[in-house]
Amino acid sequence: MGSDAGGAVPVGVEPMPGYWELITRGSGVLLGAWRDCGDCGLDFSKRTLLDNAYITWTEIALFFFCAFLWTIIRKGLTESLFKPLAQWCRLMPKDAAKMPESAWKLVFYTMSWSYSTYLLFFSSYSFFHDPPSVFYNWKSGMTVPTDIAIAYLIQGSFYGHSIYATVNMDTWRKDSAVMVVHHIITLALISFSYAFRYHNVGILVLFLHDINDVLLEFTKLNVYLKSRGGGYHLLNDVLSNMGSVSFSITWFWFRLYWFPLKVLYATCVSSIQSVPNIPFYFFFNALLFALLLMNIYWFLFIVIFVVKLLKVKEVNDVREYEDEDARKAAEELLKDAQAENIDDDDAGHHHSAQRL
Repeated sequence: MGSDAGGAVPVGVEPMPGYWELITRGSGVLLGAWRDCGDCGLDFSKRTLLDNAYITWTEIALFFFCAFLWTIIRKGLTESLFKPLAQWCRLMPKDAAKMPESAWKLVFYTMSWSYSTYLLFFSSYSFFHDPPSVFYNWKSGMTVPTDIAIAYLIQGSFYGHSIYATVNMDTWRKDSAVMVVHHIITLALISFSYAFRYHNVGILVLFLHDINDVLLEFTKLNVYLKSRGGGYHLLNDVLSNMGSVSFSITWFWFRLYWFPLKVLYATCVSSIQSVPNIPFYFFFNALLFALLLMNIYWFLFIVIFVVKLLKVKEVNDVREYEDEDARKAAEELLKDAQAENIDDDDAGHHHSAQRL
């Protein structure tokens, strides 16, 4: 499937469909597109890739540079700000070991979601209110607006960094393997949507997903802070409960309601209407459906979390292992603190000896 330009722009905003319309119309359009694609195959895919993918070596180099830069920035902030802050707050050793990861993610996702919110609600783009418009006037190789290109560079390089960070820097959890797959699929969606100029729908996908990461890390930080210094802090407990409730609601609303009905309907149905021979139609929809399946998978963790919260009335991350990883991280922090105390003691003895 390949095309050079989109069709006519409809007048007015199309109403958002329901689940049933998504299933019936979406499946019908998918089957119809499959029947019409008689020459689809590997050779056709190669030709489509060469004819419609637009990305420069400079953009690829910027991606790797920024991914490396995110890793350096994270390490710098962890050592100079997050770890000292954890010690200053007198967090429990296990919480102090996990706090830098959550603090870093909260900073990034707050920044990225704020920027995508600005693009969708405080600029000229109408993609959120009129999702089919993401394909209006689409052209192969069209120029990507600078503000959207910046968002893509930030997000794409961060997910490139996140693949490395999940394996080598983050606390390993029950869903970490799925998280790596999620990062790979997200990076593939970001890269290919940029190269094929589906950047409009990409901004909408990023907006609908980043809000949950903001609320998740905010909740986890307050869980760590509520028992700082070995005591109990009511404000952080209230904030963690408010964050967990907001996280659960927005996960369903943004990822399981708006995402399929706004994004998947647009990519399955509206895309064909605007661009009848849109390139890599099945490939992109397969990636988006995989993303939806992972959202459903994580929603099961949320259900377990809510049930646990109702039973024990305590907010904890049900994805985490109670194993050696957390203990080792905590032991390393304790060793660092002990080493600092020993150094301070040695310095004190040295100064005492000099005075004598």
